[in-house]
Amino acid sequence: MKLSLPLAMLLALSLAPAARAANEADYKSAYSAAEAASKEAASLRHQWTVTVSALAAAKKAGDGGDFNRAVAAAKEAEALAKASIFQAISEKEAWKAMEIR
Repeated sequence: MKLSLPLAMLLALSLAPAARAANEADYKSAYSAAEAASKEAASLRHQWTVTVSALAAAKKAGDGGDFNRAVAAAKEAEALAKASIFQAISEKEAWKAMEIR
């Protein structure tokens, strides 16, 4: 399946370990990027529920001061949102290949 490789690559990159301890600024930046991607996916009417869950986990960890976990969850949410955007865009035209002619 063509979607599997890009999706796997996005998820693998988002789960790469951080080289240093994250701080609140790192969390806010990562969360902002994830939230923007999630809103774009929602505007395409293709937001995945796992993205929403990952954003909630990031917020909970950030509110608790666990910025390493918050950044990791935010990056995961961003990768999921971007994958759902990719899927929405690719499926927008892909259905035509399935049409009986």
